[in-house]
Amino acid sequence: MIKFKKFHFIGICGTAMGSVAAAFRERGYAISGSDDAVYPPMSTLLENLGVEIAKGYKPENLPPDADLYVIGNAVSRGNPEVEAVLEQKLPYTSLPEVLQWEVLQGKRNFVVSGTHGKTTTTSMLTWLLEENLKNPGYMIGGVPGNFEVGARFTDSEFFVIEGDEYDSAFFDKRSKFLRYLPEVVIVNNIEFDHADIFNSLDDILLSFSRLLRVVPKSGCVLLNGDAETCRSLIAACPAPVVTVGLGKDCDRRIVIKKAKPDHTDFTLNGVAFTVPMVGEFNVRNAAMAICAAQFAGLDDEEIRAAMLKFKGVQRRQTVVGEVNGITVIDDFGHHPTAIREALKGLKQMYPKRRLWALFEPRSNTSKRNTLQAELIEALSEADGSIIASVHAPEKVAEGLRLDVDAVAAAVKANGRESYHETGVDAIIERLKKGAKSGDVAVVFSNGGFDGIHKKLLERL
Repeated sequence: MIKFKKFHFIGICGTAMGSVAAAFRERGYAISGSDDAVYPPMSTLLENLGVEIAKGYKPENLPPDADLYVIGNAVSRGNPEVEAVLEQKLPYTSLPEVLQWEVLQGKRNFVVSGTHGKTTTTSMLTWLLEENLKNPGYMIGGVPGNFEVGARFTDSEFFVIEGDEYDSAFFDKRSKFLRYLPEVVIVNNIEFDHADIFNSLDDILLSFSRLLRVVPKSGCVLLNGDAETCRSLIAACPAPVVTVGLGKDCDRRIVIKKAKPDHTDFTLNGVAFTVPMVGEFNVRNAAMAICAAQFAGLDDEEIRAAMLKFKGVQRRQTVVGEVNGITVIDDFGHHPTAIREALKGLKQMYPKRRLWALFEPRSNTSKRNTLQAELIEALSEADGSIIASVHAPEKVAEGLRLDVDAVAAAVKANGRESYHETGVDAIIERLKKGAKSGDVAVVFSNGGFDGIHKKLLERL
């Protein structure tokens, strides 16, 4: 399947890069890599597989005998290893291109896209196929609870892949998912994000429309029927479209029947299912996975039984510990919508407990003021919030940068406690002053947040 024998990944600890590197290693290929942000769970996963990771980027990290150098999309010109690759005229490519030519050709590829819910939906669909003996290959941008690694390449006809709209590499600005040869595309939702590469929502819609144009007529597009942004793509889509949502006019209608602290009961076109997760957004994720599994040939009973065994994804409402009666939760949420929906779900999980949101503005969008009003609305769902200073503020012009003090003031004006604190130590001290036994503290960040989770458990 793979004609190369040795790969070097520049930016190996990115969720997608790390997952694919791990999958190649599992198939017996020699893997090395480097990154300047080495932290769990990805670093632990790779190290356990025997992958050598160099901390920091240096020309001497490049193994001279590698067949291909895979350059991550977070890496740009000026990176010492990139410059060495170009100077020495070494063979290089992007991660999506490696997948297109070496993994996805000839497969029944199920591509899960959307601003939110990609990782969870991809994990769900993969598990439904796995539990029903389809042995799917997959690539998930995270660490799913039902699998030991985030990517796997098999001989199965099925391949499930998380389809990101972000660009492929500094030398290829097309969205990653345009490389993925889809038979089925799931579009969970479409909102403005990735403000560093997209100028507007229209730019994002254009990229999604290009994805839908390459779905064959024998395939299927599963589209969020409740989102006007998604519905706007229907007219120009050559492939069959099935709308999924809570609205009465959706082709597959979701009706939530019962919300419990550890699961949610719902029906999909009158057929009962249970997802062992909380929040409306996870019901939507489950409905999409179910529809895709049905297209793959699974029946409702097979799907229902498998869904009950789904274990979620690391860094998605993951409990990392409890100390002095305070529960600490880790969540990857960084877009305001993801934060808002996660907090709503946690209210379902902990209905009588106070929620604290600890937020690090770290992603390229959350560091900007583009969605500042939406962030205020999201954090107002918590009983209290503590906001860190913008990570690497020099990368965003001052006039475009998120005003953290203004966010905290606006959340306070909404009747909720909110504070801006500089540094993890100050954040922990602030939480110690305000939190009490029985509270829940959820940490929102798409990075390591200076090891705040461990420090919270040590010092609360």
